[in-house]
Formats: sequence, structure tokens, C-alpha cells
Amino acid sequence: MSEPCLTHIAWRKSSRSTGNGSDCVEVALGDTSIAIRDSKNPQQAFHLFGRTEWKAFLEHMRSGDL
Repeated sequence: MSEPCLTHIAWRKSSRSTGNGSDCVEVALGDTSIAIRDSKNPQQAFHLFGRTEWKAFLEHMRSGDL
């Protein structure tokens, strides 16, 4: 499967990012998927998740399972 093109999608950095070199990720919301990349290295590859996978991840994070 080829990597989807996300050049037309707006990447968003966390509002909690301090911008002082701290680790941070950026997220791009597609129609059917969520992409995540390292904000310090945006030219590198990103991780792509389906909306169902992303929802399950967030639920686990909120519940303290992860």
C-alpha cells in the first residue's frame, strides 16, 4: 500500500507545546484516517491510523490503561 499524500491537510501541534525544544507531535485529520508526526522532524515519515484505531487509543489513554 502506498503512503497517502497529506500535503493538503493542515498539521496541528498541541496547544500545550511550549516551543522550547520539548518533545511534541503534530496531528493531521483526514477523512478516514489520522496522521501523527514528530514536530521537530516534519520531513520524516508519519504514522497513519484509521479512525477506529485512533478512537481506541484515545479511550485507553483517558482510562489510564496506557
